[in-house]
Amino acid sequence: MTSVKSFSVSGYGPERSRWTRLYARDSLVRRLDWPILLAAVALSCIGSLLVYSATRNRTQINQGDPHYFLIRHLMNLGIGLALMTGTIWLGHRALRNAVPVLYGVSVLGVLLVLTPLGATINGNRNWIVLGGGFSLQPSEFVKVSIVLGMAMLLSAQVDAGDRTYPDNRTVIQALGLAAVPIMVVMMMPDLGSTMVMTVTILGVLLASGASNRWIFGLLSVGVGGAIAIWQFHLLDQYQINRFAAFADPTLDPSGVGYNTNQARIAIGSGGLTGQGLFHGAQTTGQFVPEQQTDFVFTVAGEELGFAGGILIIALIGVILWRACRIARESTELYSTIVAAGIVAWFAFQSFENIGMALGIMPVAGIPLPFVSYGGSSMFAVWVAVGLLQSIKVQRPASA
Repeated sequence: MTSVKSFSVSGYGPERSRWTRLYARDSLVRRLDWPILLAAVALSCIGSLLVYSATRNRTQINQGDPHYFLIRHLMNLGIGLALMTGTIWLGHRALRNAVPVLYGVSVLGVLLVLTPLGATINGNRNWIVLGGGFSLQPSEFVKVSIVLGMAMLLSAQVDAGDRTYPDNRTVIQALGLAAVPIMVVMMMPDLGSTMVMTVTILGVLLASGASNRWIFGLLSVGVGGAIAIWQFHLLDQYQINRFAAFADPTLDPSGVGYNTNQARIAIGSGGLTGQGLFHGAQTTGQFVPEQQTDFVFTVAGEELGFAGGILIIALIGVILWRACRIARESTELYSTIVAAGIVAWFAFQSFENIGMALGIMPVAGIPLPFVSYGGSSMFAVWVAVGLLQSIKVQRPASA
């Protein structure tokens, strides 16, 4: 019998074959968090069906090809899975050493949006058009760099054994690191991404063990800043209109309130089990704007009904539950902060996206993780999944 070629792999013992290593009790494959991976893949697959349903009849945006958005969504998913695999292979500890470079590149990306390279879509100047129907939204990658950058700063002294929690100077440095890209994103203006980043920062600070005074102080600054922005009219008119429509759903139903009204009609008409995939009247009639991106949940509500909406929420819940478990079981503060930051990011972005479709949150223009069409968002969330998986599979440095 022909022998199988063996090789030595660090951490797996001497001279073990590829298949032995792959399926060994302590192998990488077995140590992956499969509930997270399967839930994320399921969400992306459901998203591909919803995106196809929302765009197959929209000849004004699909260039006459009903599969235009479906093909690109699946391409984005494939790239996202590759990025996740690469992140696991590199490891979150190796990426920790590359944080300054990643942070610099992400800040440069959002700065380029403010140059002639940037493009305005739906009132937000937060895109870089690459050509060939592809575009890049750098603010999505800033979310990853903020989590990694703040985790690196806040955990340095604790993981080195010098302190049991980050001191005030370190917290100030971490907040300063996060403030730079957030201020640039606010200049675009991209209110939705700013909201997500702010909540992510709160999650990071809570996980770091920083004094509660910083948490309450940041909340106070946020409330005060929101009041100042409103009082001094620093929001663009379209953003003011969105908040006005949220406060009064009956306000201008054919104008500023159109999106949310049509979204509620679509979801409400789905009932318990929906009108059937590809058979939603609102979706087929193209009544809901941006249905493949910001309002993709309305397709689920109308065509898959309450059951389909609950399935999506449950899958997101699985990811959050397992990510919380990864954060709790980590043996180093850096890993705990990274996992907790991702939990805060995913939880708030999902709540805001679904909430604005239901009319319980203002329209902020952010995608539903794993489900909405959009390459930048898909790439960023799969990198985050890769970080969670790396934390799960890598042994402590002392092991």
